[in-house]
Amino acid sequence: MRRVVNVVRGESVAEAINTLTFMPQAATRPILKTIQSAVYNLIDKNPDERIDEGDLVIREIRVDEGTRFKRFRPAPRGRAHPYKKRTSHLTVVVGTPDEEPITA
Repeated sequence: MRRVVNVVRGESVAEAINTLTFMPQAATRPILKTIQSAVYNLIDKNPDERIDEGDLVIREIRVDEGTRFKRFRPAPRGRAHPYKKRTSHLTVVVGTPDEEPITA
């Protein structure tokens, strides 16, 4: 997932959506949906401002490690091999390019 996120980091929202549409990786779909959700959340939270979707930029996008689920896979002779099913947290911040940078 980080490989796909690194491609769209810092791009405008329109360019990122266009790029993600044509990438073959499976992780592009949840990333695309999260970017679109961030845009719609920004528009929803600022109803009195006129926000043009074409002017928005991905200000911050990151993938953090999520919880790990412990699972077991059947093995020969009645045994079981453990493995960890990994998850991730995706964070997207969109805004206009002329805003001040966000400091944590």
